[in-house]
Amino acid sequence: MATDSDRFHSLPSPDSWTGRLHRARHVLIAAAVVFAGLALLGAVTLAEAAIGFLVVGGATLVGEEFIPRTGDGSASRQLAPGVNADLFVDTVISALPDPAIVLNRDALVLALNARALALAPALRRNEPVTIALRMPELVAAIRQAIATGVAQRVEFSERVPIERWSEAFVTPFNLAGAIADRNLVLVTIHDLTPLRRVEEMRADFVANASHELRTPLASLSGFIETLQGSARDDAAARERFLAIMKDQATRMARLIDDLLSLSRIELNVHVRPQTTVDLVPLIRQVADGLQMLARDRGVDINIAAPPISTVPGDRDELIRVLENLVENALKYGASGKRVDITLGAGTRPDSGADEAVIAVRDYGPGIAPEHLPRLTERFYRVDVVESRAHGGTGLGLALVKHIVNRHRGRLTIESEAGHGATFTVRLPRMPELSVINRNIR
Repeated sequence: MATDSDRFHSLPSPDSWTGRLHRARHVLIAAAVVFAGLALLGAVTLAEAAIGFLVVGGATLVGEEFIPRTGDGSASRQLAPGVNADLFVDTVISALPDPAIVLNRDALVLALNARALALAPALRRNEPVTIALRMPELVAAIRQAIATGVAQRVEFSERVPIERWSEAFVTPFNLAGAIADRNLVLVTIHDLTPLRRVEEMRADFVANASHELRTPLASLSGFIETLQGSARDDAAARERFLAIMKDQATRMARLIDDLLSLSRIELNVHVRPQTTVDLVPLIRQVADGLQMLARDRGVDINIAAPPISTVPGDRDELIRVLENLVENALKYGASGKRVDITLGAGTRPDSGADEAVIAVRDYGPGIAPEHLPRLTERFYRVDVVESRAHGGTGLGLALVKHIVNRHRGRLTIESEAGHGATFTVRLPRMPELSVINRNIR
């Protein structure tokens, strides 16, 4: 029979790695469940989830080294002798995957990681956190936690420069060691934007799809009933109806494809592309791909572009922008018999930063002024009948707007009835190229 002494000696040593794993098992299991859930929801990739788990697990196990134990292996409330508390706090919060800030009870910043500084660049050590944070809900939660000593959770959103949603955890804690003020507050902020965008996209998709798919579905149902009834033996009617049904099915497929594309772009709108793209070959590729449509409508496509113009961007998305703009010009401005695509350079009026400027101009009937502000709305059409006759889904310019926003660019539309329309996309240039260009000038 095993004695109490045998059972005691069978436990892992408190100072061994096995002992640390034994004590940290609940934290490690919880971290594994959280990161696995985020990966399944699509909020992070599998690689990001694995890295996050390793960081949390490593910080937990390394932290065990600095926690002195009583005789039975339980944790005491103080750091081990000789451990620098400032360095310990800095090391731990630097390893956290989310923005993290440590404050004292006067709301002064004692420590912060790089992610917190990226979120709020005005943060400075030994300065009040309330000066740097522009989130009233978070500031109120910090004051509440300091006043009551009770942990707080708060959600908040930001509208500028892009719409983002976040949740913050404000946790008071005590740390004995070299830090003079042992009553501290830990603020961690988690980005909820991907989850919120998924929720919005789901709701928007259901509403938009049900509205836009109703017409072609009703048309298909009506023709099917006719073919099953009075036109069962009418070969001519059957051929005519089947051609219409094919067009309606194609329109539904195009609509679903556009909706899914829009959803993917909105999901990543807060993530700026970092790859390098030369716009000149993209413009020529799009023009070549639409030559058949241009010939069918008797329209010439003219291109004026410098030898090279490089921007940070997503190649496929920028092709989608150009395709939508040039195709719209060919369809709705065909009466002008000409479409001009120009690529040049410009600067932002507010910051002076260099931009690449792409303009697509047609010489058709133009657009009345009252329609211009709403052209990039989903499913907005100047002429519904004409748009559907051209196979339009009403999502082309909405896609353009969201892609340009993701690239931190701008879209402007200029038109006058009877004098054509010009759609202009302005995209930020590569920073290093901007500096070179300014030096040359």
